Parts: sequence; structure tokens; C-alpha cells
Amino acid sequence: MQFPPVQDVCFLTGPTASGKSAAGVQVAQQINAEIISMDSMAVYREMNIGTAKPSAEERSAVKHHMIDLVTPDQEFSISQYLNGAHAAIESIRKKNRKILFVGGTPLYLKALLTGFDDGPQADWNLRSQLEAKADAQGSLKLFEELRKKDPQAAERIHPHDQRRVIRALEYFQKTGQSILAGQTHFDLQADRESVRVIALDWPREILHSRINARVKEMFQRGWVEEVRHLIEKYEALGRTAMQAVGYRQIAMLLRDEIDLETAIQKTQAGTRQLARRQLIWLRSLSECQRISLSPPMDMNQVTLQIIQIGALGDFPRSHD
Repeated sequence: MQFPPVQDVCFLTGPTASGKSAAGVQVAQQINAEIISMDSMAVYREMNIGTAKPSAEERSAVKHHMIDLVTPDQEFSISQYLNGAHAAIESIRKKNRKILFVGGTPLYLKALLTGFDDGPQADWNLRSQLEAKADAQGSLKLFEELRKKDPQAAERIHPHDQRRVIRALEYFQKTGQSILAGQTHFDLQADRESVRVIALDWPREILHSRINARVKEMFQRGWVEEVRHLIEKYEALGRTAMQAVGYRQIAMLLRDEIDLETAIQKTQAGTRQLARRQLIWLRSLSECQRISLSPPMDMNQVTLQIIQIGALGDFPRSHD
């Protein structure tokens, strides 16, 4: 299925633990907007603590879309996300309200900005084989394979972005074509006058401190029990859900393979790595405007900056 670039929306993004969810709620309240989540893990019901979903209070204050859609044992594709997001856009526009995307999943943001052609359906057996190969030989070995088979795609994918490397290899093996072939027609750019991309940006040391503190707080709130409940209820989480940082580490803890402190440290390290990947991608995005932050975070000032940079008073435009 093909999805065109979105128009007349604002994106609020940033690395994990940057404070975008809370800022998004305050902005939405100020401008009469509804929020469309742009988080690939927030779609899973019952995965609440570890995915840092907006709180019940935040969700009651502002209407959120694309949250709690499927159970953790189900797969959820980017096409499903885009289908739901485009439907949410139309629903919000019918109410003459503004649209604010909030989240940090780069793949979702890129697909919304440039459009997306999903190509063939996911081949989970092939993906499992490629994942096993990466575990045994290292992700760089997979990247070298991609560079030989699809050098154009390899130029646009980071060597350590294992998920995208595997998807590109899967696409090539299924179609005999570069994954870029399916994206070329839709690799358009949304009208830059009609979209704004705003990212919250913290100094590296402060962001790492925020990440470490948030992970500890999640464990204190009962993250281990959340994962225990999910495993007991579903036996095994789906492949996509298990990509959420922390859930695999806690599963190892529950199997007595590591202790609690090690689980916390591994989750903190994994979250810092996630933030690094998010930042690398955002800094390569030419249309992204960053708001530099430092403690203490003045939420009112941040809200004002987002509204000003986003020119949110101008949205939505009329549609013929």
C-alpha cells in the first residue's frame, strides 16, 4: 500500500527521555490540538511502564491517537501505523482541530514526511534467519552483505541500524530489487511550508542522566511485575514488541540469567544507545528545528517556543 506525505501538521520529536510527551500535552492544550502518537511501542496494550506512555491524566486532558491498539503478542507494521495515522488526521480535521504528532520513532517520522510504499509483506522466517546471523557473526557482517547486494541502500542506512539493514536485505531477497526502488516514487518531501519538525535537544551528559533516572523510576514503579504479567499471560511477546528496550533484559532477570542491578544497567545502556541513534537521525534531517534545553526545564517557556517555531496559530489550513 502506498501512503503520500502528510501536509499541514506539526511534529514534536526528540530522543527518549527528552520530555516531549509532557511538552506535547501542554502545547496541545494551548492550541486546541489532538495528539497522534509517533511511538512504535506505544501501540501495545499493557506495555505501559516500559514504553513511557502518556499518563492517564495526560490522555484525559488531550485526545491521543495510535496508542493501545494491539496486544503484545501481535505484530504491528509500519503500514498499519500509517493507515491509522492517516485516518486519525482525517478525523481530527473534521473537528477543525490542529494536529500534533508527538514521538521519537524515526521510521514513522520519515514515512510521514516523505511518503511510503511498504512493498512485500514481512517474511518473519527470513528475518529470524538474518537476526540469528547477526547474533552469531555480528551486525556489521549483515551490513557488508547488504553493501554487496544493494550498495545504494547501504549508503543510506547506518551500519549499526540492524533493523533497517535486515529489512533492506529481506526486501532484496524477496523482490530482487533495492528497497529504494519501492521508495523512489514516494521519496517526495512534504510541502515545507505546511509541516514543522521540532526536536527537544539536551546536552549529552544531561540527557544520559535523565535516561538513567527514568529507567530507575520505571523499575521502582513495577516494570518487572509488568513484564512478569505479560509473559504469564501471553507466554511470549511478539517480535516487534520484544524490540522495546528493557523488556528483553527483564525477561532475562525473570529467568535468573542476570540480577536486578545488571538488568537496570543493561536497560540504561540500551536506552542511551537508542537515544544516540535517534539523535544521529534527527541531526541528518534538514527540516528539523531544535530547541536547546538545560535544567531546570521551564515547561511554559518550552511550550511557547514550540508554538512560535511551529507557527501553530496558522494551522489547520482549509482543504478543498
